[in-house]
Parts: sequence; C-alpha cells; structure tokens
Amino acid sequence: MLFNSPVYIFLFLPFVLVVYFFLNRHRLVYLSKAWLVLSSLFFYGYWNPIYLILIVSSMLFNFAVGTKLHRSKIDTQLINQGGLKRKSVLTLGIFFNLGLLAYFKYADFFIDNINLVFATGVPVLELALPLAISFFTFQQIAYLVDSYQMDTLEYDFLNYCLFVSFFPQLIAGPIVHHKQMMPQFMRLKNSVVNWRNIASGLFIFSLGLFKKVVIADSFAVWANAGFDTVQPLSFFEAWGTSLSYTFQLYYDFSGYSDMAIGAALFFNIRLPVNFNSPYKAVNIQDFWRRWHISLSTWLRDYVYIPLGGNRTGRSRTYINIMITFLLGGLWHGAGWTFVVWGAMHGLAIAVHRFWNQLGLKMPVFMGWLVTFMFVNTTWVFFRAKSFASATRILNGMTDVGSIKVTEGLANIFNHFTNWQFLQLADPKETISIPVGMIEYIVVFALIAFVLPNTVQMIRFVSYNGRLVFKPTVGTAIVTGLIFFLAIMTFVGNSSPSEFLYFNF
Repeated sequence: MLFNSPVYIFLFLPFVLVVYFFLNRHRLVYLSKAWLVLSSLFFYGYWNPIYLILIVSSMLFNFAVGTKLHRSKIDTQLINQGGLKRKSVLTLGIFFNLGLLAYFKYADFFIDNINLVFATGVPVLELALPLAISFFTFQQIAYLVDSYQMDTLEYDFLNYCLFVSFFPQLIAGPIVHHKQMMPQFMRLKNSVVNWRNIASGLFIFSLGLFKKVVIADSFAVWANAGFDTVQPLSFFEAWGTSLSYTFQLYYDFSGYSDMAIGAALFFNIRLPVNFNSPYKAVNIQDFWRRWHISLSTWLRDYVYIPLGGNRTGRSRTYINIMITFLLGGLWHGAGWTFVVWGAMHGLAIAVHRFWNQLGLKMPVFMGWLVTFMFVNTTWVFFRAKSFASATRILNGMTDVGSIKVTEGLANIFNHFTNWQFLQLADPKETISIPVGMIEYIVVFALIAFVLPNTVQMIRFVSYNGRLVFKPTVGTAIVTGLIFFLAIMTFVGNSSPSEFLYFNF
C-alpha cells in the first residue's frame, strides 16, 4: 500500500487511527498494540500477501536470538563459560539476516556475473524483491547488536513486532533502534489523542504528499524521458535530464520522509529525522549527515567503526571509508552502477578528509557548489540502468558543441510532454528545451537551497527562522489548500507512482 494512494489516505490511515485510540481510551493497551501490529502487517501484505511469511518468520527468528543474547548475558553460568557463546549467537543472527537479504536481493546479480565471467549458463532465479527487506533487515541487525550490548531493556514479543512493523516507517525507513521507539509506546500520555500532534502531522503529511505527487512526479516525466531513450542527448537536454532526476529524488524522498513523520505523529510517535535539506550541504561529509541520516548512521555504527574507523592509521582509515561506501552503494541496488556510485562517494569522503588534514579551506559558496555538482553527477550512475546509459548522459553534459546544433534536439522531451517549448539565442542556431522544465528546476531548486524544510518548521530540527508551524487558522487554510492540490492529482489517476526508495 502506498502512502500516496486514496486507499491509504481516506480508508486505511483514518480507520487504524480511530480504532487505536478507541482501544486506548478503554484502557485496552495490549489490544491497541496488537491492532497496530495487525494493521501494519495488512499494510505490508497489501502489496503481496505471500511475503508476510517472510517478515513474520524474520521477526520470530530475530526476537528469539535477541532474547537469547539478553538472557545469556544475565545468566551467571553462561557468563562463567566466557563470551564466545554470546558472540556466536550474535554472529549466527547477523548471518541469517544477511543471508536472507543476499538471497532475495543479490542472488540473480551474482548468477549474472558468474555467467559473464565464466561463460556459464546458470539460470537466474527471477526473484521478486520483497518490499522493505533492506530496511527491516538492517533494523533487526541493529536490534541484535543492541541486545548483545544490553541496550534493549525489555523483551516482549508484541512490542518487538510493533517495533519492526510499525507501518509509517516499515517500507522505506528511517531505520530505527528499539530504544528510540518502544519507550514512546510505553508513555501513558501517548495513548490519548494529542490535537497538536494531529495538526502538526496533517501539516507535514500534506506537504509530503504535495512534494511527491505534484513536484517529484512532474520531474519524473523529464528524467524518465532522458534516461530511458537510447538517442544521444545535447548539452541542455542532458543537464535537464540529470537535474530533473536530482530534484525528483530529492522531493520524492523528502516527501516520503515527511509523510512517514506525519503519520507517526498521529499516533504520538516521533520518528527520527531522516532527511534534512541535503542540497544545502557545504561539503560531502555534510551531505551524508543530511541525506538518509538513519542509513549513514547505521553504516557508521555497524560497518565503519567495527572495521576500525579512524583508529587504525591513515591508510586503513581510507580503506574503511571505501569499504563502507561500497557496501552502502550495493545496499541500494544489485548492480555495478550502484557500486560505482558508492565508490565515488567513498572517494569524495576520503578526499575531503585528506583536504581537512592539510588544513586547506574553501569558501562556503564554492564548497556548496562543488558538493551539489558532484552529487548531481553521481546521481547519473544511481539512476542509469547501465553504464552505457550513464555514459550517454555524461557525454551530453559535457558536449558544449551541441549548443550550436540547429534542430531536432528537443524531440525526445517533445514526445513525452505537452509543454510549450522555448527557443534560446538566435533562431538560426538554437536548441529547444521545455519551458516547464526550466521553471520547475529554477523554482524548486531555490526552495531546496534556501527555504527551511518541514522538520525545521515543526521543530524536529532546531531552527531560528520565522517559518515555523503553529496550529492557527492561517496554517489550517494553507494545509487544506496544499492537501487539496495534492489530492486533485488523483483525479483520473488509478495507479499512483511508487516512491523511489521502495525499490531499494
């Protein structure tokens, strides 16, 4: 079930919310949690019921392992036997989760590469990627490590199921820790309706919906047109394609993050901030502190630091950085383009670290510009289905000579859109690009670069500006207008588009 579908907005979410607080009002707390778990599993199984077996089995196994790790720590007899047994249990749990992820997500990728290298004909499995497997796998690995380190204080199976399956964060994150979520469900004041949270949730949910269905899906038309064609692109077309995808991904992921936070707020649950204006970053390290924050934190805590982090010497630190980002790239998708994307970001982080160690400085604006241009360029590999497609886009982005080509260069976009076209420069020597694309890129780039984001407006992130959300008549009108404009996109659209991170 998609956040941006009428079924979710008008049926599922209101019904789950009303029943949840009805049960809590009658002090049926255990039943209210069970209702949320069942609703979340229905939400997950709505896409493909068969994969309910997968997520339920995964939860059963990981809860059993986490409980074993906890009990073996406090059992004096096992403590006297040494720590090997607990570490072996943890290792088994991690390998089970990674094995499950590898089978469903990477089996065909490995088979394809084996066939390519050894000229074999091993048939691929053609497995459908289970929804959210990358997210709930990493979340449960974090739970096992936390259990091993005694950072999880209670072991109730229903609470654990709620921690894993809570639908606002189940599909595309954020990747949360047990200690971040479950204490919130335990607080008595969170079991009653909080109208301020409802108002804030509606505001941020409506903005997220608008970002997805109005902004991101509009950029998707131009991005798909450029990436999916096999024809060479001119300079302007290639840059229009790359920037369209850059802002499509920005508003798509930002929209999902807002809708997840908004939906959770209805239940008085504060999800961790997972997206904080990454295109305002002034260096690549700053970017990764703002983009998919829960994933970069997970990779730091469970990959980079266990590898030795920066405690093992300069050369080994750079190796650790590259390994972490290569794995981060592969996490996003089973393809070499994702590996290259991860390698480019790992190399950029290493260069940034070396730059700082030399004591060199860069003006803030220049740092921002270099960072954004680098990120925009690397998104080409992230989006492209092949290296040939990525090369075609990058060649166009550097083909300055194509600016003088006289005709036929806008036919790709003209075929996919009905936007009016604008001629630049002299009519005898022009290139045509969609007016709509220019306006969208300029307007929504400025919004991303300058304005506060929604988590700042609702004070999830500290902010000193004036654009702060307060439940007033004015904000109610603005929220209603934004929601109405977003809902109007449903008219005549029976199949809402998926969020981009659903594919990872």
